[in-house]
Amino acid sequence: MIPHPDQRARIRSAFAAAPDYDGHARVQRDVADRLAARIAALDLPAAPRVLEIGCGTGFLTGALVDAGICGDWLITDIAPEMVERCQARMAPMQRGRSLRFALLDGERGVPQGGPFDLICSSLAAQWFDDAPAALARMAGWLAPGGHLLVTTLGPGSFAQWRAAHEAEGIAAGTPIFAPVEGFAALAPEALIVEDHIERHADPRAFLRALKAIGAGTSHPGHRPLSPAQLRRVMVRFAQIAKSPQTGCEVTYEAVTCHLHRPR
Repeated sequence: MIPHPDQRARIRSAFAAAPDYDGHARVQRDVADRLAARIAALDLPAAPRVLEIGCGTGFLTGALVDAGICGDWLITDIAPEMVERCQARMAPMQRGRSLRFALLDGERGVPQGGPFDLICSSLAAQWFDDAPAALARMAGWLAPGGHLLVTTLGPGSFAQWRAAHEAEGIAAGTPIFAPVEGFAALAPEALIVEDHIERHADPRAFLRALKAIGAGTSHPGHRPLSPAQLRRVMVRFAQIAKSPQTGCEVTYEAVTCHLHRPR
């Protein structure tokens, strides 16, 4: 995929301005908790050297602390506002850990320090131009015996919203997520694909939640819908995504990729 020169700036600005990330990012919290549980089950050194990519407000960071992971950490994000929020969240939890925070474009940048015993990321790699290639590059930062565990979004995410656009003959602006096959080529025996269902009162609540967490950035070149088109899509979405429990539901396809460097 050819990188779009303005896309990173748009993504960074969207997350920097996310008004209530923690209050709306329910799936993101659940995915981070599950990833932390998988990491805690690894045979890591007593004081591992840890690199986190795309820390956000600290869901994965906090879950790993709660799981008892100590060591020397480098915690990064592309948005300075997110780094600051994560640092504030972790301030009371530094005991027994060396927590360093830094700005880093996980796909293009190079982290200070390393090699690392653990490289981890929860729902950040879907914003990369080429996520499988980025993970292969990150694997080069692993120490012998090190692990890379990353959860990202697969193409099945927001299936109901995409279907509503298709039914109306309108192109959806949702990001184009990397095919699962690209990750399977990296880790054919260590790939987990899970669906997470998020429920909303109505289509407007879904769109408000996306905006609140900074995840409403469309793919490059997408032309915004007119008010009339948006109304049509929302009506169709309400029909397709109708849930017996609440107004509507949306699927997030979470792909967990685990790479391990032999000793």
